[in-house]
Amino acid sequence: MKRLFLVALVFCVLASPGAGGAIKHPRKRRQTAAAATHRAPIVRVATQSRRPVAAPAPVVIQDGPWTEPTFADSTVGDMVDGEDLVIRRAAVEALGPYNGTVVAVDPNTGRILTMVNQKVALGTGFQPCSTIKVAVALAGLSEKAIQPANRFRLGGLRMDLTYALARSNNYYFATLGQKLGFEKVSHYARLFGYGERAGLNVAGEQPGSFPSAAPRNGGIGMLCSFGEEISQTPLQLAALMSAIANGGTLYYLQYPHDQDEARNFVPLVKRRLEIGSLIPVIKPGMRGAVQFGTAHRAREDGPIAGKTGTCSENQTHLGWFGSFNDAGQRKLVVVVLLTGGRPAIGPLAAGIAGDMYRRLGEQNYFAASQTITAAELVSRQICCAK
Repeated sequence: MKRLFLVALVFCVLASPGAGGAIKHPRKRRQTAAAATHRAPIVRVATQSRRPVAAPAPVVIQDGPWTEPTFADSTVGDMVDGEDLVIRRAAVEALGPYNGTVVAVDPNTGRILTMVNQKVALGTGFQPCSTIKVAVALAGLSEKAIQPANRFRLGGLRMDLTYALARSNNYYFATLGQKLGFEKVSHYARLFGYGERAGLNVAGEQPGSFPSAAPRNGGIGMLCSFGEEISQTPLQLAALMSAIANGGTLYYLQYPHDQDEARNFVPLVKRRLEIGSLIPVIKPGMRGAVQFGTAHRAREDGPIAGKTGTCSENQTHLGWFGSFNDAGQRKLVVVVLLTGGRPAIGPLAAGIAGDMYRRLGEQNYFAASQTITAAELVSRQICCAK
C-alpha cells in the first residue's frame, strides 16, 4: 500500500501545473483554465486615433513571485493605420493569448511592418538576457579576441563560437567578456545601437540604457552573458538583427502613420557597421540555435537564424527571441518578447516566431519578389554615392 501511495503521490506532483513540465507550442497546447479566459485576440484595424489604454494593475502569478500576468490581450491600444496587415495578422495569431510584443521589420529598408503591443515595444526596455551574446560575439570577432576555429576550454569541454551561440553557453560569453574588458564591450554595444533610439521620429519610443561601468552584480561576465544592467528595447534588437540580415547596414527604423506614408517610404541609413566579414562566422551559431539549440521550437521548412534569451527582472520573467529568415527573395526580421510568469521563456518566444514564419510561408510571402519604390531607389543611390 505504501508503494502504491508513493506512486500515486509522484504522479499527482508531476501532473500539477507547478511541476515545471515542458511548455508546448501555442498551436499545440491544450486549453487551460487561464487560457480559456484569454482568447486569442482579433486583429484590429484602426481607422482613427484611439486614446491609449491604461496598463492593468499588477497581478501576482500563482506558483511564483511574478507580478506581471502571463496572459493578456496584447493588441489593446495599438495604432495600425500604416502597418502591413498581412504581417500583423500573422503576428497576432502566432502570439495568441500571451502577454508580450512582436515587432517585424523589413531589414532592407528599416520599415517597421508591425508592432503588436506598442506600449511594450516602445517602452523603456528590458534586460536583454542572452540576446546580448550576439553583440558580444561580434565585438569579440572585431577585436580578434576569438577566431572561428578557436575553442575555449570550459571545464572538461572545448567549445567553439557556433556551439556557444546555439546552446547559449553563459561561461563562454562571460570568459569572452573578461578577455575584451568593459570599455571595448561598451564601445561595440553602443555602435550596434544600445543606449539610443533605434527609430526615427517614432512617437513614444524610449532609448533603453547601457551602463557606464561594469555591473556590481557579476561584473563584465554577467553583462556579457545575461545583459546585466542593460535595458534593451525590442526595436533595438530588431535594428541589430536587420543589420546582420542585410550585411551590415544599420537603418533608422521608421513606422509609417498611414498607407500613403507606407507607399512613399524612404529608407534612411544610420551608419554602416564593419561586420560584413563577421556575419558568416556568427550565422552558423544563430542557425544552429534553431536547428539544434535553444530556439529549436522556431524550426520550420525554411532556414531561420536567431538568438533566444531567458531571465528575470523586477519580478517579471522575460522570454526573448530575435530572428530573421535566411532564405527566400523577401527577408523579414521578427523579434518576440514575452513578459509574465514562468511560461515566459526564450524557447516559447522562438516557437511563436516560428509559427509566424510558418503562417507567412503558407501565403508564399517569402517567395514574392520585393518591389523597390522610386523613393527607395533614389535613397540607395544617394547613400551609395557618399
